[in-house]
Amino acid sequence: MNLYSSRRQQILKAFAGNAALMFFSGKAIMRSEDEAYPFAVNRNFYYLTGLDKEDMVLLMYNIDGTIREMLFILPYDETLARWVGGRMAAEEATRISGIEDVRDRSELDDTVASILNRTRRDNNFRFCFDLWHYTMDQEVSMAVSYANKLRERYPSLQIKDIYPVMTDMRLIKDEYEINCIRKAIHTTNLGIQQMMRSIKPELNEMTMEGVFNFVLAQSLCKENAFPCIAASGERATILHYGSNDHVMKDGELFLCDLGATHSHYCADISRTFPVNGRFSDRQKEIYQIVLNAQKIVEDNARVGVRMRDLNQMVVDYYRRELPKHGLNEDVSEYYFHSVSHHLGLDTHDVDGGMGAVLKAGNVITNEPGLYIADEGIGIRIEDDLLITGTGCEVLSKEIIKQIDEIEEFMKQGQ
Repeated sequence: MNLYSSRRQQILKAFAGNAALMFFSGKAIMRSEDEAYPFAVNRNFYYLTGLDKEDMVLLMYNIDGTIREMLFILPYDETLARWVGGRMAAEEATRISGIEDVRDRSELDDTVASILNRTRRDNNFRFCFDLWHYTMDQEVSMAVSYANKLRERYPSLQIKDIYPVMTDMRLIKDEYEINCIRKAIHTTNLGIQQMMRSIKPELNEMTMEGVFNFVLAQSLCKENAFPCIAASGERATILHYGSNDHVMKDGELFLCDLGATHSHYCADISRTFPVNGRFSDRQKEIYQIVLNAQKIVEDNARVGVRMRDLNQMVVDYYRRELPKHGLNEDVSEYYFHSVSHHLGLDTHDVDGGMGAVLKAGNVITNEPGLYIADEGIGIRIEDDLLITGTGCEVLSKEIIKQIDEIEEFMKQGQ
């Protein structure tokens, strides 16, 4: 049994009684005229199949103890193959996913109708979809559209959202997933090192973004975990700064928040270093406070702790420490985000909420920051942590962050 077959068995076991589960891989969204945005596979579909192609559908059911799983794919198209390459053949889809029953996409509706006819006398039968939505006005997913079609044609059918079950599964990373995240972090480190070698006053922030992306391309990484934040000076005090188009000045700090991917698993790393290779005394002072806050999280991230508790530890430390350094406003003036989120197939991965306790196998970020706009100082230091049975492991420990390490590395790179 391969990895994906095991995951599919696990999710079916989460449903007592008769049920069918359907997942869509998705389709690329059109951008303008005949141009589409790059295709991004639905992460739950990918998690259960390992397949990364458009317009595929996974259908599984358990009816009176009979378990079946089917994959619906588009047929091979000779003309399309000449223009953009061939679609995935059934044999390859089976080899990757472990699903033996691969059917033409056009057979989906008839197959669903057959299932519903078999179960029409079972008032407890459920049809389950991934109905996740982040905002009210985002584009309607293929899963929501199909669920709405079934509601219209079978008004008494129970439609259930499978997203909470998927969340529970995906929050616990297996060894394969952890290794993918390690590889993504390693590539991210290569990119950050090249940025540190290349940076100097009067370069544009966009150049730094380009340096990072070039290293990803050299490493055969086709996908950033998220758009790079490349911010210098006062712009580094904007949490999700995205312009990346200002000239970096001598004496400023440069904050980068970025990540590579490996098999869609994400790294999420932030580092802050001086544009000219040398921290000023004030920059060292503030940087060390952030570094201390990060160590507090690292020392306390363990099974049973809540992420909101980790964040409160940072706030409490800042409340004691900041006034000693002339920062007398409320902590929220200098630190206004949370210290952590889950990490995996998404950068902000499926989440049990800030009140959920950490479990072994969770991968979370550790990213305290301080943002002092009137001094032009924005600092964030972010690592990725694996929660273990005895505490946590810093997955990104290879990426330097101590002041003396940074200055020495940048001196050698000049």
